[in-house]
Amino acid sequence: AIDRLKAFEPEEGYYLCFSGGKDSLCIYHLCKEGGIKFDAHYNITGIDPPELVYFIRENYPDVQKHMYEKSIFQLIEERGLPTRIRRFCCSELKERGGKGRICITGVRWAESNKRKNRRPFEIMTSNRKNKKLFNDNDEDRKLFEACMQKGKRLVNPIIDWSDEDVWEYIRSRNINYCSLYDQGYKRLGCIGCPNDSHRIEVLQKYPKFYDNYLKAIERWLPSYLERCEKVGRKPIGTTPQELMDWWLECEGKDYSDSFLSEEGFE
Repeated sequence: AIDRLKAFEPEEGYYLCFSGGKDSLCIYHLCKEGGIKFDAHYNITGIDPPELVYFIRENYPDVQKHMYEKSIFQLIEERGLPTRIRRFCCSELKERGGKGRICITGVRWAESNKRKNRRPFEIMTSNRKNKKLFNDNDEDRKLFEACMQKGKRLVNPIIDWSDEDVWEYIRSRNINYCSLYDQGYKRLGCIGCPNDSHRIEVLQKYPKFYDNYLKAIERWLPSYLERCEKVGRKPIGTTPQELMDWWLECEGKDYSDSFLSEEGFE
């Protein structure tokens, strides 16, 4: 992992994408251990668990923190509900920053089947559909080093680490980690994330976030109903609670994404 980091270490240092989770702890401390130059950045989402926010604040004061331009609740009011298919929330809240820099992420193949297509060294264009992936070989390294400064260039040094590898590294270095892991959490992410199979239980743990999601849906509801009437489609629900219940229970079922946004209707 350190060799991967050294292979592309830029003169100005890396842009390290830090979330406070176990994987970002590894890439942060690998850089420290390998003497790699970097500056770490945390994008404030407004919906991270409070325990995680406090952990970062107390243990990583050197991490630069960036406030969102619009909260998830403002985004829902404007664009509808995010889903596993329509994850505009990630690009707006979590993937900001690092343009023109070589970025370090804690992406790992073990996290999901989708991430098994990722590579140790990547170039991310502004159009995600044109994302180009490179295998770790000499020819690809030349391509990576010669690439223009337009998009994000990514190094994923622990991409082939298992969960066991991550925890072995953390414990062997006596690295402090967020207390939520000791409460049974496997991954730490946004409260209410459509990709979280336990999000109903998580929202029960943080009821204020549930209420804020419900209020955002209430503000979105009039424009949603208006668009449904305009195109002659039956709405999924006619009250904020009906839409909230559908949103929490719909994942994994067959549904039309066109119900969710003005773009879909178009």
